[in-house]
Amino acid sequence: MVADPHDEIRGTVHGSAPVPLSVLDLVTVGAGYTASDALRTTVDLARLAERRGYHRYWVAEHHSMPGVASSSPAVILAHLAAHTERIRLGSGGVMLPNHAPLVVAEQFGTLEAMAPGRVDLGLGRAPGTDGATAAALRRADRLDEGADEFPQQLGELIRFLDDDFPDGHPYRRIHAVPGPVQGTSPGGVQSPHRPPIWLLGSSGFSAQLAGMLGLPFAFAHHFSAQNTLPALELYRESFRPSAVLDEPYALIGVSALAADEEREARRQVMAAALNMIRLRTGRPGLVPTPEEAEAYSFSPMEQDFIASWNANVIHGTADEVRAGLDDLQKRTGADELMITANTHSGEVRVRSYELIADAYGLPGGTGE
Repeated sequence: MVADPHDEIRGTVHGSAPVPLSVLDLVTVGAGYTASDALRTTVDLARLAERRGYHRYWVAEHHSMPGVASSSPAVILAHLAAHTERIRLGSGGVMLPNHAPLVVAEQFGTLEAMAPGRVDLGLGRAPGTDGATAAALRRADRLDEGADEFPQQLGELIRFLDDDFPDGHPYRRIHAVPGPVQGTSPGGVQSPHRPPIWLLGSSGFSAQLAGMLGLPFAFAHHFSAQNTLPALELYRESFRPSAVLDEPYALIGVSALAADEEREARRQVMAAALNMIRLRTGRPGLVPTPEEAEAYSFSPMEQDFIASWNANVIHGTADEVRAGLDDLQKRTGADELMITANTHSGEVRVRSYELIADAYGLPGGTGE
């Protein structure tokens, strides 16, 4: 039976959470740890998220950043598919201008075959890195070419996923495999599922495009908070019902870190902020320890940046984080909250998601 597409997008609310809760993972690598360590934490966190009732688990594409080991989302998602059973897995997102649409359709068709009915394809039009690295990825000198062509690339990708290029199109006889062509071949039996497409954004462009196409939308509140409300309003105003959705569905990514003590949460957040300062000033590295951040002498300009950055990071005890998430959802009307936590230690990150789940009474806790 063909699944209701709404079920593949809308999640179930658990416990006292205002909306479904999900996870965004950058596979962060802390000083003194390896990428292998970070990927083991990702598996542990995905299993915890599944056990505790988080709705989906997304991995973001980044490049040339020593502290972020998520340059290949499709590879990581294949690994997670082998270690989970129910939770939705997806990209948050694949940066489409970096890739040929056919390659993306093949990768996510393969993931869909591995984990039928639980794969999301989130797409962005940013490079996910600096300009020089983006040029190396795209083999182009003009980086705006990929962004400008995003709607065309998106349309091409959708046709590859649906295998429905019209007669006369140069790609009419080209098929993304695994994909629908296998079901129309003699003796073929093909899964009715194909990964639902989400558009990601940090401004209004993708918000409007997602609305016009009737697609679900994910907004990067965690690094573009000033644009959240305008983008969500534009998405809702632009929305046209489609075969995918009859009404808008928007999630927002939010930085949130819970710890057993408020002071410890502040220490962890300061280390993440120092990491962001280094990234923004062209000195990317591994995520520093809280001790290194405590010993660091921040300039007045850096202190201003930290105050601004951390104002949008919900952190503290589990109850404080729950209150912050509740308030954010109320202010934005988001249909889903996707929580990201970038810390030096994987154990701290896993503990944060456990504490948030406990605060909302999500299933699978130790008391059950």
